[in-house]
Parts: sequence; structure tokens; C-alpha cells
Amino acid sequence: MKPKNCLIFGGSGQIGRHLIRKLTKNNIKVTVVTRNIHQKSYIIKTQGNAGYIDIIEANIYDEKKIRDLFKKADICINLIGILFEKNRGNTFYNIHTVFPSLLAKLSQEYKLKNFIHLSALGINDAKDSNYAKSKLDGEKNILNSFPLATILRPSIVYSVDDNFTTNFMTLLSRLPVFPLYYSGKTKFTPIHCSDLTDVIYHIISNNINSNIIECVGPEVITFKNILERLLKLINKKTFFLPTPLPIASISAKMFQLFPNPLLTEDQLRLLKYDNILSKKYKNNFDIGVPSKRYFDEEVKKYSYMWREGGQFSTEKYLPKENV
Repeated sequence: MKPKNCLIFGGSGQIGRHLIRKLTKNNIKVTVVTRNIHQKSYIIKTQGNAGYIDIIEANIYDEKKIRDLFKKADICINLIGILFEKNRGNTFYNIHTVFPSLLAKLSQEYKLKNFIHLSALGINDAKDSNYAKSKLDGEKNILNSFPLATILRPSIVYSVDDNFTTNFMTLLSRLPVFPLYYSGKTKFTPIHCSDLTDVIYHIISNNINSNIIECVGPEVITFKNILERLLKLINKKTFFLPTPLPIASISAKMFQLFPNPLLTEDQLRLLKYDNILSKKYKNNFDIGVPSKRYFDEEVKKYSYMWREGGQFSTEKYLPKENV
């Protein structure tokens, strides 16, 4: 049987690296498109066996070059997304609306078996967020162009390679006081990156075309509880300071001036809304891929990097008389 060929956009990120390992291990060839082969190829080419990964350098808006890649593909997977706008080219509209629409159009034109697009959970309610609006518009355009597309809406995706738990553990390990927005009551259902890639592989291997699938972990956790769990894992103590919205807005305006802002005004608006199942669509449990990995157990595997003494700070390494 001829191996399937997946065309992947966004393969050098957290989800992309996990997914490439999952697919190549299961005899699926991947072609990964990157905008800078010199910076990204050394990461990508180590994720699978030789002969299963092709790396192509291309501007994602170069339709002529991208079009040629669709001729050999069976499935297209789009993992590209941004949390804040960097410059004129990297806008929410271009990345989340225009580009996915182009991929969906080409997927339909070349009669691909599936186009899998990574969106985000909770965007239906976040009407005042430019991020959410661009994601929703992108989904609408995708389904209009390629009705057989599968859109995944994951909650926060975490792993040792993320920018979520790792950034928060860095901040919590250094700051004696930590701001708490909306009293920390916003709910999340974090999903481990490996659980999400299991969902994508299941969709590919079972030829599922289900439009929108929400992807969540096994637990509903408030933002404050996430921070409390991270503090416990790194053995630190921090005072939480409930921050009024006007002050939070001023701080967000200041933060977003930095190249990689900790918080933007749009992210602050997005944080108002719970990141949990809407129950309007199928989810990963419904299609037979329940999340198996729990937040504390998975983060514990790499949280030692933020503890004093590193991996040797845990009790199991201390002499018995001192435990």
C-alpha cells in the first residue's frame, strides 16, 4: 500500500514536531513547508527517519510554488497561527483568514482526501477579540471552499516545548507577586501535545471528515488553579494580586510594545472567556480519541528545570534520614 503523503505548514512548532514524529513512525511521508530552511531544517529533519521528511522553503503566500506541492499531496495540514501581530505581513487576518482560505481552495482544486486546519477553542463567544474573529472568518472560508475539511479547535496545548507552562514557570520562579486577571476564574481544558497529535493521526488513518472537532484534555482547570499547580511543581511561593481591568489594560498596552509581549490588549479580552467545550460540535472523546494525559503528571516530567537544584531537588534523591 502506498504511504500517504502529508503536506504540513507550521511543522517546526511545538505541535508540528510532535506530529511529524507521530506520522513518520506510522509510515506516513511528510513534506514540511518553512519560510526559513536554514533556521528550521535542523529541527525538522531530526523528527523522523531519513526518506520520510522533505523540507521545502517557500513564502506561504507564493501561490505558484505552493500549488506545485499540492500535486503530490494526499492530505494538507495547517498548523500556522500567531497569538499577537508582529508586522504588516504577520497579521491575524493574513495568517488566520487569508492563508487558510488559499490552502482550502488548493485542496479542493487538487482533490485532496482531507484538509486539516488547526483553529482554537472558545472563539465563538469572544466577539471582541481580533484573534477570535480572524479564526472564525478563516473557518468559514475554509468550509465554503472545501466542505470536506476538518477543523480542530484545541484548548491550550502544552508540553515541554510549549510557550505556556514554560513561560509561566519562568515568571513564577522569579516574581514575588503575580497579577491575576479576572480573579483567575477563567476555565481551561489543557490538552497535552501528544494527545492532540493522536487526534490528528486518528483522523488521517480513519479518513474522518467531520468539519469542526473540539479537542480538550481530561480536566477543567481555572487559570488561578493552573498557576497554583505550577507553583507547587516548582516548589515556589508567589503572592497573587487581583488586578483591576483598567490597570490590566494599561499594562497590556505597555507589554505589547515589546517584540514578544507577555500580554496584549487582544489577549486580555480573550482571557475573559472560558476555554471549555461548547457542546455544539463533536469533540475528541466523541470520535474515539479520549485524552489520556493529565496536567500535573505531564508537567512534573519537565518542571524540575525550574526548581532549585534541578532534577536532584526532589525527595527521592535525598538521604532517607533527611526525607
